[in-house]
Amino acid sequence: MTTEKERLEEHRQQGIAWKKWGPYLSERQWGTVREDYSYGGDAWNYFSHDQARSRAYRWGEDGIAGISDDKQHLCFALALWNGKDPILKERLFGLTNAEGNHGEDVKEYYFYLDSTPTHSYMKYLYKYPHLAFPYDDLVDANGRRTRRDMEYELLDTGIFDSDRYFDVFVEYAKGGPEDICIQITAVNRGKEAAELHLLPTLWFRNDWSSWIAKPAEKPSLKLLKKIPGMNVIEADHPQMGQYYLYGEGDAAPLFTENETNNGQSGDTRLY
Repeated sequence: MTTEKERLEEHRQQGIAWKKWGPYLSERQWGTVREDYSYGGDAWNYFSHDQARSRAYRWGEDGIAGISDDKQHLCFALALWNGKDPILKERLFGLTNAEGNHGEDVKEYYFYLDSTPTHSYMKYLYKYPHLAFPYDDLVDANGRRTRRDMEYELLDTGIFDSDRYFDVFVEYAKGGPEDICIQITAVNRGKEAAELHLLPTLWFRNDWSSWIAKPAEKPSLKLLKKIPGMNVIEADHPQMGQYYLYGEGDAAPLFTENETNNGQSGDTRLY
């Protein structure tokens, strides 16, 4: 019996939660009927990709190369910035039904390279351009095309010409049901040096806000800094208990509040 088959048997026979953590984080939660609070039920026009970064979700979350627990209370994903995009690359971009000449359509290049049945190992690849992501060009060009025309794809914009992009690999390996090692590897495929910021992100799905009929108790994230040369983030959830994210290096962690964009002077958190 292989090690993975042993994990599966432990999950089936002993209830050991090898499948508790996995690739359950949505790729594109925005614009779906699950987050439609419009009066007329027009989810795509009410909640577009451009609005997603300014809204707190209730029923689900999304992210690039992300994982979460099977209830999607605690989420982890990768955000990126090439120094040129007007926004962080936090989620996959796509056209809404009205924007695409063939309806709703994602305009990204990403690949699920590997995964075991218990998600004890997973590998993901995302291709991120050196230049500013052509959000407006994709929307405008597809908007001018008819149903009989070919779609205008990300490759058609020329953003990947001369291999000016990064291959960003994200790997997950479980040391136990609740112990996950994460490795992020960025490879510049172009001939010239290019700027890239990697921003691993940990957050809770918002089920505690006052606009929810039966709000839950609010969880918390805080920096512990217990180990030299390593940041330790404590995630404390009223139902799940405490989890810890360990990040090697001396990079300064940034904390945000996902309920408001109001800044406060002297506050080290970013809003």
